[in-house]
Amino acid sequence: MKLPLSISITLLSLSSCFAQTQEKIDVLDASVVISPKPVSKEIHGTVVYRFKALKDVDSVFLDAKNMKFSSVRFDSEKQAKYSYNQKTITLFERFKANTTYSFELVYTAQPKQTVYFFGWEDDVLGNEQIWTQGQGKYTSYWLPSFDDMNEKVVFDLGIVFDSFYKVIANGELQSQTKIDTKTAWSFDMWKPMSSYLVAFAIGNFDKETIQSSSGIPIELYYEPKDSSKLEPTYRYTKEIFDFLEDEIGVPYPWQNYKQIPAQDFLYAGMENTGATIFSNTFVVDSIAFIDKNYVNVNAHELAHQWFGNMVTEQSGEHHWLHEGFATYYAYLAEKELFGDDYYYWKLYETATSLYTFSKDGNGEALTNPNAGSLTFYEKGAWALVMLRERVGDEAFKEGIQNYLQKFAYQNVTISDFMWEMRKASGMKLMDFEQIWLQNSEFPMDLAENYLLTKNKSLEAYLGIKQTKQKSLDSLVNSRLEKYWNATESSHFKRQLVFDFAKDISDERLVKLMEGEGIRVHQALALSVPKVSQTLKPIFESMLNDESYVTQEAALFKLWSDFPANRFDYLERTSMTSGLPNKNVRLLWLALALATPEYKNEQKRSFYTELSGYTHPKYHFEVRLLAFQYLNNLGAFSDEVIKNLVNACNHHVWYFKKSSRTFLKKFLKGEGNKDRLKAIYVSLNQQEKEYLDKTLGK
Repeated sequence: MKLPLSISITLLSLSSCFAQTQEKIDVLDASVVISPKPVSKEIHGTVVYRFKALKDVDSVFLDAKNMKFSSVRFDSEKQAKYSYNQKTITLFERFKANTTYSFELVYTAQPKQTVYFFGWEDDVLGNEQIWTQGQGKYTSYWLPSFDDMNEKVVFDLGIVFDSFYKVIANGELQSQTKIDTKTAWSFDMWKPMSSYLVAFAIGNFDKETIQSSSGIPIELYYEPKDSSKLEPTYRYTKEIFDFLEDEIGVPYPWQNYKQIPAQDFLYAGMENTGATIFSNTFVVDSIAFIDKNYVNVNAHELAHQWFGNMVTEQSGEHHWLHEGFATYYAYLAEKELFGDDYYYWKLYETATSLYTFSKDGNGEALTNPNAGSLTFYEKGAWALVMLRERVGDEAFKEGIQNYLQKFAYQNVTISDFMWEMRKASGMKLMDFEQIWLQNSEFPMDLAENYLLTKNKSLEAYLGIKQTKQKSLDSLVNSRLEKYWNATESSHFKRQLVFDFAKDISDERLVKLMEGEGIRVHQALALSVPKVSQTLKPIFESMLNDESYVTQEAALFKLWSDFPANRFDYLERTSMTSGLPNKNVRLLWLALALATPEYKNEQKRSFYTELSGYTHPKYHFEVRLLAFQYLNNLGAFSDEVIKNLVNACNHHVWYFKKSSRTFLKKFLKGEGNKDRLKAIYVSLNQQEKEYLDKTLGK
């Protein structure tokens, strides 16, 4: 990992001087003005850094990937001597101790990553977006800055762009100044942050502003077409904010909070300081809210504003201090909203995943800087659950508060946190660290024992699991209905259906389903491999359930198992789109095309619609589903092939990987290489380069 800003005598000595020169410079603030150019996918910018020399030094450097510099000056006047190697720019000057300096860089960047342009090349007006994603990809691709998160700076952003669009960035909006057809937006930050948390988003957005109980403005952004989805998308946002402030016990550390949905975002969300950007697949209606909602991501990214943004890890081996803490506090927020049963069953699910991962020999210690997400997020959350159980609520909250207040706007280690917990609890906690932080195995026995003391429905479920191992007949005949009728836990019943539906008679399943809700129905829809005549009425009723996942599963299984009724099932679901990935609609189109005699006069329009969803203007999840169905139908048109080649260079890796797999399979078909060659001339340069490589040119 690169150091943030270092001093050296000569360029040749830079690499050997990092450790001893790291603390010779204190970077105070940065004033940034950028002008994004969507057609050329460039950033034209100017940044002025102000820093204090703590000792006499001869040079400074910062990270800047593949940029062009038209001007490099000290104190806005003197032309600077500098060297640039396409990765770092080093400025040479005699800096005196205890003196404050500034330097200005005027640059152009064409970032290969970190800044993403969407919708500028299609014919859809108003879907254009630009957004950043610095985590793991580094802000230094679009802003000369610091790849190492140990350098914290107060960043003030100015952004000049077309007045039609809304510009959003970290900090408080200070002004909007019209300049011909453009507007200059100015944002002010009050406190320092690591460079990877600097962010902006541009698009056709509206917003609604609410306020936390402590008076913090919370700006909720949305595209105008999604105005009816505003409430279910941001449901419980104020409650989450108020809960976290109260639970953590330290006031929200920034001046405001913004949430911006982005098209084709790489992850679920990113906790940029005071400005979370998240995937617009969480922009949902009230029915989709049942299947997929923003609540957990909302709470997770907000918790990062304390854990990750306010206090920041020194290096990757301390990543638990970010992701484990954000995961834990998000689960606490869900517990507050949805109840204890939801919380403890969620912990059981994650414990099961961790144990499976661990027993296969893949277990990872929380101190391992190369550990994966399951470890940092879920094992990290479990560590905090068990730490709180060990030291008690009062000591835990005291330790958290002391930790945040002592290290506010600084970088931390696991040792820093554990020292505060030792002081607050009066315990040494060495065994806790050994078991939960340093050990690669997941202690499932400790997790289960904890859960058994906390939740009756889990206690009953674990008892049933043990009974099943001894005798399934005994379970079905004597214990299942007893436990089923003794609890109101939908989580308990849902899990029983997942585990045992294949082993229970259809008549008994019908009886068990009486009066049950959406989530239990959904478990049945997903668990039963074949729908019998006995189960048919239940599955037909599921076509009207307020769950798009349930509707999708029921439609497919009914269509498959009752060919004589296909026309009726298609008619009943013809107006349903489904989740943001259009899960029901895309399935419907595929089934309509595969159903003989069903509206043959409209078959061409069905195919045109399904094929159209592969176009780059749609979200990659929609495109992926469309490619899957068309692949199954063996129905790739030339336009679909062109869109598939386009997808092979997408910035979301798993969509890109899936698309390349589809293309390789397609190429094995007779005559398909010739079809690709025929559309070659219509491709852009990047697409041609990939196709050349694929075809072995």
